[in-house]
Amino acid sequence: MPRGRAPGFDATREQILEQAARLFAAKGYPGTSMNEVAEACEVSKPTLYHYVRDKHELLMQICESHVQSLASLVEDVREQGLAPEPHLRELIRRFVQEYGEAQYQHRVLTEDVKFLQDEDRARLLVTERQVVAAFADAVAAVRPELEAAKLHKPLTMLLFGMINWTFTWLRPDGDLSYEAMAPIVADLFFGGLGAVATTAAR
Repeated sequence: MPRGRAPGFDATREQILEQAARLFAAKGYPGTSMNEVAEACEVSKPTLYHYVRDKHELLMQICESHVQSLASLVEDVREQGLAPEPHLRELIRRFVQEYGEAQYQHRVLTEDVKFLQDEDRARLLVTERQVVAAFADAVAAVRPELEAAKLHKPLTMLLFGMINWTFTWLRPDGDLSYEAMAPIVADLFFGGLGAVATTAAR
């Protein structure tokens, strides 16, 4: 019979991913050794390899876990059955806060994904595109004419431009928290969204 996982396996694995993400974010994927990861996790190197096959798999698990978390947020918001504008505002709020709580993982996803193998990047891209599509649908639900003008997706990418790179300038110990920043991002987007003219209107 195959041996089952020990109690606490998933919790320990999550701790390893958290510590590895912190190191990768600080030193970069190439500049971080598995010895450093094991030391940061306070486990032996053989124990570390009990949870991940190698450094590449560790990187993939960090990225995949983060992307799946974002996809889960989309589903959580969808299940609330909100009207179009509150729905999009809630998506923005949840994503800004998630990026604030998962800054290391998000930095790794944006900066170190290039070190993954092509098939792994392709697998992540499928989920990422689903997340972007959900936002684009939410934008189109607020202003349906933007979809006909093929502007809902470009506007979605502009929105992600605001959200995705917040971690590069918003300090966790600064005057403004991610929780406080979330409605500001939404207000800025909605304030500009109403001013966007379709090609026909122009």
